[in-house]
Amino acid sequence: MRKLRWIATGLLLVLAIGAGITALLVSHDAPCGAVDAGPAPANPMTAVVHRCYGSADVLEFASLERPVPGDGEVRVRVMAASVNPLDWHFMRGSPYLMRLMSGIGSPKDIRLGADFAGIVDAVGPGVTRFAVGDAVFGGSTGAFAEYLVIGEDRAIAAMPGNVSFDQAAAVGVAGITALQALRDHGRVGPGQRVLINGASGGVGTFAVQIAKATGAEVTGVQSSRNLEMVRGLGADRVIDYTREDYTDGERRYDLVVDMVGNHSVLANSRVLESDGRLVIVGGPKGDWFAPLKGLVQSRLFGPFVEPEITVVLARLRQEDLVHLAGMMERGELTPVIDRRYTLAELPDAIRYSESGRARGKIIVRIRSEDEAAAARLR
Repeated sequence: MRKLRWIATGLLLVLAIGAGITALLVSHDAPCGAVDAGPAPANPMTAVVHRCYGSADVLEFASLERPVPGDGEVRVRVMAASVNPLDWHFMRGSPYLMRLMSGIGSPKDIRLGADFAGIVDAVGPGVTRFAVGDAVFGGSTGAFAEYLVIGEDRAIAAMPGNVSFDQAAAVGVAGITALQALRDHGRVGPGQRVLINGASGGVGTFAVQIAKATGAEVTGVQSSRNLEMVRGLGADRVIDYTREDYTDGERRYDLVVDMVGNHSVLANSRVLESDGRLVIVGGPKGDWFAPLKGLVQSRLFGPFVEPEITVVLARLRQEDLVHLAGMMERGELTPVIDRRYTLAELPDAIRYSESGRARGKIIVRIRSEDEAAAARLR
């Protein structure tokens, strides 16, 4: 027995040392270092890059070679982009575990941005879905730039005629996340009682409208300053979280979509019908395990509660963009825009997003308003 205890202790010690070394590696921030200027681009464009992890102060405005579309790809002249929490998570490399994908010490991909809207200005061989001059929107790495290249079968769709570049750029990550959370994981339907915790944020403002379009009865949870805005999006009931804790109420819901993560899985389960669903989209900030709180709790408590629990990591899909474009065209969905920044002001836009006070989406105008308006009229 004594020998077994020594072996077990040794194994635990090895595991602890390994975990400590891994923690040191993934949390290490390499210095930004000097920029290797290299030869001047033959066809330059301005793009925002980050060569190291950190605050918005690490963002740089670089002159890069304009990308050339390959087989099945289109090049988009970006008119507008939007900021998502995803952007500053990649900028900071936080939570640290994501660096196993994005790069240890420094980012593998120095480009930032996902949501875009613009005009197709070049197509590669074999492209059939889009043509030069088409107004498009979607999601692709490197959206904080004057141009980007994306496969025609990826997350890109035609813009509806009644939507501006600013509005289209707001959709991407947030709109698709809301759609997949409600439709695919929440299985929302007519007459169902749906509560959306964080209804005034980027994903939340889309979620309220998508749920209403399905015929659901929607309750939005947000701060007092956003009550009227959420009512205006179609919410049947609104709850001011500064005055009322919805998990203490008597009302029961068929679906709770949690964008905030300020209540435990067990607390959310108490306000759900026995056959209800809890869909977790967001979580608290943190460099280590706080953002994984919902995932961990769903695995720990899921088998012991009646409601179904799902944690959502949205996938950018073309068919979902087409679905959202149809909703916008029919007037069922209108992106909510809080503030607009120029590309030169992107660090301030990122800082505002990190503050957690944005209502709806934050837009980054890559081109001037006049240039975008002229492009839309062509």
